Amino acid sequence: MSSPEQDGATVSSRRVSTVAFSVGAVVFALLIACVASIWASSLPDGLTYVAEESGMAAAEQPSALAGSPLAGYGVFLVENPWLSVAIAGAVGCGVTFGLACVVGRVARRRRVAA
Repeated sequence: MSSPEQDGATVSSRRVSTVAFSVGAVVFALLIACVASIWASSLPDGLTYVAEESGMAAAEQPSALAGSPLAGYGVFLVENPWLSVAIAGAVGCGVTFGLACVVGRVARRRRVAA
């Protein structure tokens, strides 16, 4: 078996920076959250389906967060249902990445201090 250098091919050992990867991941996640969520939210999720099929949905009670700004997979101030779902997806994505960033920074500080 020959190495790539012997075959005349060059192998790129260029690494992608953490910032570039993170920005790419956020953009990709936002695209999925804002576009794919529009179609996904038109169907009930698995828990809702099972609750309806088993009859447990009859005992359903409103959530304590039912009046929150992002309740029901949408934003309460936006009239357009597609835009409302897209904004809710973007906000959820931003909160998730923000929390991941905070946890990563705390973990890095603890590792450096140890």
